[in-house]
Amino acid sequence: MKSLFLFAFITAAVLSFAGCTKTADTAHAAKTATPGSHEDWCDEHAVAESQCTRCNPELAAAFKATKDWCPEHGLPESQCLKCNPTLQIVRPSPKAN
Repeated sequence: MKSLFLFAFITAAVLSFAGCTKTADTAHAAKTATPGSHEDWCDEHAVAESQCTRCNPELAAAFKATKDWCPEHGLPESQCLKCNPTLQIVRPSPKAN
């Protein structure tokens, strides 16, 4: 019992320290976010939500049709950090008020 408690405590501490406080609801853009905007962002996969094939698998066909697909890793080549380690996907800046 002590081991289970210790494991749970350490796991919670590590997750808190790592900044894993986002829930599934806050890791993704709202359905009303404008594509290409700061709000259009998938924190889980670090790409625009409107282009995230891991969250929206129906988008894969469009990427495949334009020959922008990495079959080895199952995502757009333009988002594949394993094949393109120097690739930088940058979230747009928020609009200034």
